[in-house]
Amino acid sequence: MNILLVEDEQKIADFICDGLRAKNFDVTHCSDGNQGYEVASKNTHHVIILDIMLPGRDGLDILRSLRQAGIDTPIILLTARNELGDRVQGLEMGADDYLAKPFYVEELNARIHALLRRHEGTQQHVVEVGSLRLDCINRSINCHDQSIELTSREFSLLEHLMRSPNQVLTRGQLLEHVWGYDFDPCTNVVDVCIKRIRRKLASLESAGKMVGAIESVRGTGYRLTPR
Repeated sequence: MNILLVEDEQKIADFICDGLRAKNFDVTHCSDGNQGYEVASKNTHHVIILDIMLPGRDGLDILRSLRQAGIDTPIILLTARNELGDRVQGLEMGADDYLAKPFYVEELNARIHALLRRHEGTQQHVVEVGSLRLDCINRSINCHDQSIELTSREFSLLEHLMRSPNQVLTRGQLLEHVWGYDFDPCTNVVDVCIKRIRRKLASLESAGKMVGAIESVRGTGYRLTPR
């Protein structure tokens, strides 16, 4: 799971990063609001943890801009205990939750998982990337009204890639999301599954249908590029 932390106090940032990484999250840290907004708006994250008081753009300004841009990534605000007005304003602007400092990493971890469960429950059932159309209810993949059959693992893997088009997903992220494994550098199940999906997508192209390409990113993972 990818977490973006925007926090300017280094001790707090280290505390959060160390705690979440110990729970197998991938954490990206930005120490000012300008950088935080750029990273949040140009990359895909599962959750954004956003301090309100930041140098550059403050947290509420970042929140407002992300929601206006249509970015619906779950956002947890970090606030001081006396910032009740900011907490209320943040929730009204589209924040999903808040934590008042100081807090325990265990509580933050629980809030993150609760948000992910809630967000996954409201995600769109139909995902479209280029000419590919994935229906999560019917568990079907179509391209120009032509369908292909996928196994459960293949479907879950392609869905994960389609929900983050043009974004590089590591083998570790794919392993955790599709198989529920921690990263194991010795396994090649992701590569084998990708190979099968590519072969099935290629059958559509041989029939004259243009579909998205699953690209290998050397030493990292894969990304789906629309066509």
